[in-house]
Amino acid sequence: MIEIHWLMRGVHVLAAAVWVGGSMLYLFAVLPALRLHGAEPKISATIATHFKRLTSLCIYALLLSGGYLVFDRLTQTTLGWSYLLVLILKLGSTLAMFALAFYIGQNAIRKTAKRSTRFSQEAPKVMLALGIVVFFLGALLNLLFEMTIVSR
Repeated sequence: MIEIHWLMRGVHVLAAAVWVGGSMLYLFAVLPALRLHGAEPKISATIATHFKRLTSLCIYALLLSGGYLVFDRLTQTTLGWSYLLVLILKLGSTLAMFALAFYIGQNAIRKTAKRSTRFSQEAPKVMLALGIVVFFLGALLNLLFEMTIVSR
């Protein structure tokens, strides 16, 4: 059973790192390079399509592994209110990221908005910021869990 736990934990961390790290690379390296060199829209669209597929795969992996990890932790030991509060914050932030990813990934919305609305322009940055917050909340959850085990 411990092997499944470590496998799910590894999948969870890897999927989160790929999504957040990929978002950072996309926002701060790929997009500026494409804009600077006036890349053809076809190239930008191809990159966006591949990144959307990668993001979707990460979301599925996060949902599967995250569901397992939440169930595992909540049934394993008695956790305090602080753990539950941080978990709720992490879940809320994660759901907001999923919603933003869905919004950004909609071709019709992207074409209609053409990044002209402030929300459309800021959504990828907000998603990245939420991803960083989720990473820190995950680390805090691990710390709180380990403190619960040590105090027993």
